[in-house]
Amino acid sequence: MGITERREREKTERRRAILNCAKELIFEHGVERIGMEDIARKAELSKATLYLYFSGKEILFSEICEESARAFLKQFKPYWESGLTGISALKRFWRSYVELFGDSNEIVIIFNIRNYLKSWPNNDNAPDVNKQHKSHFVDAILDSMKTIIDQCKAEGTFDPDLDSALATRLILSVFSLILSDAVRTPFEPKNSEDIIREMTIALQIMLRGFAKEGVNRSLLDITNF
Repeated sequence: MGITERREREKTERRRAILNCAKELIFEHGVERIGMEDIARKAELSKATLYLYFSGKEILFSEICEESARAFLKQFKPYWESGLTGISALKRFWRSYVELFGDSNEIVIIFNIRNYLKSWPNNDNAPDVNKQHKSHFVDAILDSMKTIIDQCKAEGTFDPDLDSALATRLILSVFSLILSDAVRTPFEPKNSEDIIREMTIALQIMLRGFAKEGVNRSLLDITNF
C-alpha cells in the first residue's frame, strides 16, 4: 500500500471515528448540549484537527443524517428496482427500515439531529448548513415513499382519492411524535425495539385508513413480509 493510499484510509477511519463519537454524545446528552469541543474531547483530537474534517457541528450532524439515508437507500434500492407491487414495496420499505435501525439507537439520533437542523436560522451566515437542509438522500427516501403510495393507489389497494403527498407527511408526522416522546425520556429507558414496535402499530393503523373500501385488510399487514 502506497503512502497516499494509507493516508486516505487513515483519514476515512478518523472521519468514521469522529461521527461515531458524535452519535454517542448525541444519544447520551442531546444534540443541543454538545459542541465541537465535546466531540473533539470524545474523539481524543484537538479542536483544530476536528475542524480539518468538519467546519462546524451542523455540517457534522448533517453528514450523520446523510450517511444513514445513504445506507437505507442502498439496502432498499435492489427491491425497489425488482418490480414489486406497491404494497409489497411498502412492506419491503418498512422491513429495510427495521433491519437497519430496529436494533440500534440510530433512529433517536437522526430524529434529534433533523429537528435541530430544521431550527437552524436560514441566513447568510450559515450557507453551507442551509444547503444541507436540502438533503439529496433524505429527499430521495421521501420521494420513494410517495411513489409507493401512488403505486398502491393505481393498483387499487389504496383509496384513489388519497392525497399521496399528504399521506407521506402524515406518516412522517406520526413517526416524529413517537420519536419526540422517546428522545424526551431519560437515557436508560430509551429502547429502539419499543420505538419500532410503536411505529409499526401506528403505520398499520394509517395504512388501513388509506385502504380502498373492500380491500382485504390482511394484505396490509406490514409484519407479514
